[in-house]
Amino acid sequence: MSRTVEGPGRVRRVALLSVHTSPLDQPGTGDGGGLNVYVRAVAARMAARGVHVDIFTRRSDPRAPATVPLAPGVDVHHLDAGPAAPIDKQEVTNHLCSFLLALQAHPSAGTHDVIHAHYWLSGWVGRRIAPRWGVPLVQTFHTLGVLKNATLAPGDSPEPPLRLLAEERVAHAADRVLVLTCGEARLLHRTYGLSGARLTVVPAGVDLDRFAPAEGTAGVPASASGPELLFVGRLQPLKGPDVAIRTLAELRRSVPDARLSIIGGASGNGQGSMGPAQLRTLARGLGVADAVHIEDAVEQHHLAARYRAADVLLAPSRSETFGLVALEAQACGTPVVAADVPGLEAVVRGGGILVPGHDPADHAAAALTLLTDPQRAAAAGRAGIAAARAASWDRTVTRLLDVYAEVVAEHRAAARELAPALLAERSA
Repeated sequence: MSRTVEGPGRVRRVALLSVHTSPLDQPGTGDGGGLNVYVRAVAARMAARGVHVDIFTRRSDPRAPATVPLAPGVDVHHLDAGPAAPIDKQEVTNHLCSFLLALQAHPSAGTHDVIHAHYWLSGWVGRRIAPRWGVPLVQTFHTLGVLKNATLAPGDSPEPPLRLLAEERVAHAADRVLVLTCGEARLLHRTYGLSGARLTVVPAGVDLDRFAPAEGTAGVPASASGPELLFVGRLQPLKGPDVAIRTLAELRRSVPDARLSIIGGASGNGQGSMGPAQLRTLARGLGVADAVHIEDAVEQHHLAARYRAADVLLAPSRSETFGLVALEAQACGTPVVAADVPGLEAVVRGGGILVPGHDPADHAAAALTLLTDPQRAAAAGRAGIAAARAASWDRTVTRLLDVYAEVVAEHRAAARELAPALLAERSA
């Protein structure tokens, strides 16, 4: 699919803001996750349709060049804002003004047709730079502070009032707020009173060339030496890697040779309450240390093979805006056992089992159903593949370009209407 948008809203150059994390970072560690995958995937596909994409991110490595070509027509720009080192997301707020000034001074400043900000930190910058450049602002939050605070995991810290206030102001200032699911749209409407005309659902996609079942294996048990459960994601309370380990301990009462692989790095600055050391301690206390393997995040092409090698993916997140990991696993034909939260409920339909709550016994029972019922596992595998095939990144990019064209056309029309009044005011 190579469609580009013509007409009054024609978009030729887009600025993507990803202040706190770079699309060049490894997903699944630090602050890298689905947002990184999203930005990288849509940027490359927009460029393939003739739209030049500039991605602006904070320099977190002194050796990083000022500009890195990510793909033909896509440039990643590292802006100096605070120390050229990884810092906690909370600390990034202290350097947003510096980022804004660096962005305003960039050689490409003001050459874009639209700004698309990702996460609230980027939205803070986008809300201020868009009027200076005279272009519309599109916002995708990816996660919302109000949702996280409503679903806090034990021991997790609530999001600060600054984030909640900034999200509200960005939501009202943006020309369009893009949401990943209908549930996120309802949350923004209830919380901030945004009208449906200012909200557009644009689901994330999946790389169907990379994430696909091995030929002839959909629904076939993956492991020969005992069932393998898989958890993929950052090691933080929100994602529930502790629930995954407790689920394994419950499951081994019925399936003694079941194993669990955990793939992901410590969240943020690596000093959280649920890093590899804490998880290994938990596994020892539950008597399953010999059956739990924890490893660092892996590149996407290796990750696809790991999905295919697993019998069940565990996704016990306390909240998710969009369950990208669950979608990738389903694209590989791997059934999913997931917490029944809005972002996962929108992704995991026939491709697995949704479990109310986070009781490990309930998640283990769901996994046991898939492991002991080959027909149900095979049906889930087929359903997951079908769902994933309807969720390509190309489809996401088509929707994005349509939204960009709409807001650009609206913005230009509004500017034309205001022009006579401004001229009269200047000549008065």
